[in-house]
Amino acid sequence: MVAWDFEVDMADLSRTQLRAAPPPASVELAPGEVLLGVERFSLTANNITYGVIGVQLSYWRFFPTSDGWGRLPVWGFAQVVRSRAERVPEGLRLYGYYPMSTHLVASLRPDAGGYVDEAPHRAGLAAVYNRYMEASETPHDDHIALLRPLFATSFLLDDYLGEVAPGATVLVSSASSKTALGLAWQLAQRGVQVVGLTSEQNLPFLKGLNFFEPAALYDDVSSLDVSGHVVFVNVAGNASVRSAVHERFNERLIHSAVVGGTHHQARDTNASGDLPGPKPQFFFAPDRFAKRSADWGPAELNARIREAMSRFIDTSSWLKIERHHGPDALALLYRTVLQGSASPAIGDVVYPR
Repeated sequence: MVAWDFEVDMADLSRTQLRAAPPPASVELAPGEVLLGVERFSLTANNITYGVIGVQLSYWRFFPTSDGWGRLPVWGFAQVVRSRAERVPEGLRLYGYYPMSTHLVASLRPDAGGYVDEAPHRAGLAAVYNRYMEASETPHDDHIALLRPLFATSFLLDDYLGEVAPGATVLVSSASSKTALGLAWQLAQRGVQVVGLTSEQNLPFLKGLNFFEPAALYDDVSSLDVSGHVVFVNVAGNASVRSAVHERFNERLIHSAVVGGTHHQARDTNASGDLPGPKPQFFFAPDRFAKRSADWGPAELNARIREAMSRFIDTSSWLKIERHHGPDALALLYRTVLQGSASPAIGDVVYPR
């Protein structure tokens, strides 16, 4: 199959299908459109979260399909195969937001610091997802495909927590996720104590990193010995863990942030209920990105994220990249990530063609 789309049932993320796409040479482009050939993308629990909350936050709208099926967004690199857009040359390589597909038609317009997809169906969606950056090839592109979207969230979370809860100990669930690891690393640079919550399976891995003080099991929340004010960053989205943290720290819990849904099967759509302590607040990274873009300018914000991520990559010898080629390998990987059985020490990058 030369061209394909990997589609997910929006109502049941465990159901997938591979749909043949038109051959690239036969795709007709309108003025202003380009055909992108997807080169590589990462697949993590973060992408599963896009599907879990895809209806509420419009993630399915970016790459629409039909019949209740959707194309789950991922981050990676692509090249312009053909172009009918002004100042968007063929061969241009871009980093950004793509579907799990071999190709994509986009309506690209050059903009300050990159390119913007102005397709009508993407109007009104979060601006950060519609932006594409020119990207020359580097030896670290697999790491960038994997870490850039996750580390950007980590960076923005660290920035946010420094504003709303300076000096508080940060308690992080799903601590072995790449987003949580990036956050813990950055908090440690500021001298903030970070407590990581994880499963028994991943506890030895976390203890070996020395990012957390301490790393603990979910079942140990009720006995955690943490003094002073506490902030909870709920990356797992697990309702029982959230309840245990709120019960344990009560009035000492000064902020509760909901970030993702790595434990999507245990996710509770009721974000507050009768919990003691502060009402959980959803942290939407694009909103923080928009705020800091306005404060610092997009170029400065992206430069700060790149610089911090580069240092994180340089100190991440524990992270091993695994490459997966073609649709069959993608299907196997997707099931692994959906089931939550992917190794935290592995970064998965897919080459669709």
